Amino acid sequence: MAGQIEIHVQALAQLLQKNKADFADLRLFNHYKKEQIRTYRNTLLANQLLCSVDDLNFSKHEHGKPFLSSHTLHFNHSHSQQYYALAMSERVKDLGLDVEELDRKVRFDALAQHAFHAEEYRIWQQQDQDAEYWFRVWTTKEAVLKASGLGIRLDLNSLNTQVHPSNQGGMCSHPLIGSFAYQNFILHQNMVLTVAWRAEQSCRGFQFPQIQIIQH
Repeated sequence: MAGQIEIHVQALAQLLQKNKADFADLRLFNHYKKEQIRTYRNTLLANQLLCSVDDLNFSKHEHGKPFLSSHTLHFNHSHSQQYYALAMSERVKDLGLDVEELDRKVRFDALAQHAFHAEEYRIWQQQDQDAEYWFRVWTTKEAVLKASGLGIRLDLNSLNTQVHPSNQGGMCSHPLIGSFAYQNFILHQNMVLTVAWRAEQSCRGFQFPQIQIIQH
């Protein structure tokens, strides 16, 4: 069995009873937002594990990626300007998740020249600099690097995600982190969500897990 990944998606506005205007300092608002997200994350994890939030204990891997030290549930989360998402699985390890909005204002070409692998940049040009393709590449890079635990310690342009212009998922590898599979989703017509996981080979080859998205 390849296992299952469950992804919860929530509009960020639903988690925040307050907004920037309620805070005199942006740092205070960001701290409040971080705490609200943490509380919501812990509630979802506890509900999945049928335990109390107080029973959850967290630790961090060598490069700072958090994990549950009290339970065997694997997770990763991400938020954009408008959405929060949490991926979790009992069997699929080394999860990574990233979300972005398609209408986010980005210096597409400048970032692509800096962060895209030469092959990714070539395909993006062939796609007439399509924004959806750009965001699928970007979120795949972020999700794979988060899954690996290295994060930004790996040069983005050294990783070729091999994102296909029309396929919504695939596999990629890098000598420093190994092989990962990923799946892209377009939700709410403006949100790109990508989940990645370590692609361990079994006797039957690489097997994709079942992915369930729960939108709150």
